[in-house]
Amino acid sequence: MDATPPDPETAAGLLAAFTERIRLADRDVAPGHVVEHVDGVLRTYPADPREPGAMIESPLGLGDHPDATIARHRDFFVERGQSVEWKTYTHDQPVDLGQRLSAAGFTRGEDEALMLGELERLVGPVDVPQGITVRVLEVDEPLERITALTDVVWGADTRWVAERLADERRRKPEEIEIVVAQEGDVGAFLCAGWVRFSPGTDFAGMWGGHTHPDHRRRGLYRATLARRATLALERGHRYARVDASPASEPILTALGLMRVGTTIPFVLEP
Repeated sequence: MDATPPDPETAAGLLAAFTERIRLADRDVAPGHVVEHVDGVLRTYPADPREPGAMIESPLGLGDHPDATIARHRDFFVERGQSVEWKTYTHDQPVDLGQRLSAAGFTRGEDEALMLGELERLVGPVDVPQGITVRVLEVDEPLERITALTDVVWGADTRWVAERLADERRRKPEEIEIVVAQEGDVGAFLCAGWVRFSPGTDFAGMWGGHTHPDHRRRGLYRATLARRATLALERGHRYARVDASPASEPILTALGLMRVGTTIPFVLEP
């Protein structure tokens, strides 16, 4: 684990540690993706251009010619015919990065709150409705019920979500766990989230947290979050990282996580 922990009492301390240990250390790269550093920019992508998941990040900024740098990366993915997300943070440079990406043809997505804090704040007993089971999926368990849930939540075809999760579990099963809340022991999934462990760091990322629209406000997100935080603590991690939606942010704030910034996706569809 990291030798010198950040100051957990300050948002600035946590953000600095997150930037150094996750972003600058390429800890958000999906298993099996090509990893390239070009012009000081990180780009990662599946070798097959038909697959989703290509990402760009620029934690070091874009240098003296930001528009030219953006254009080079845009053209790279256009030539591949591959969609890509440029993941930005509000403290990234230049300060008008989002405007420049929009001008280059990227489409702005929905803002999410970057929230950091002690994992201990997320654990504890959580009451769930009678008949609901919260559990960790077996490593070889099929994920069709994940797709059934995310299709309803997003109102779209989301098979790629389960496919990417299955690929991660196949390549690095020790770095991801999936937690679900379901009807009984064999019923439909009502909420699903996953925790990604970052080996050698104090951070664990909380992702997903999708809850069926008919079962919100029943404590299911909170229950799956607590189970994921417990798994991370058991592995020696100390801090949680969440890219939170407007629905999740109030819950996380009440639990004691701090909003340290905003992350905004800009997507290019060739």
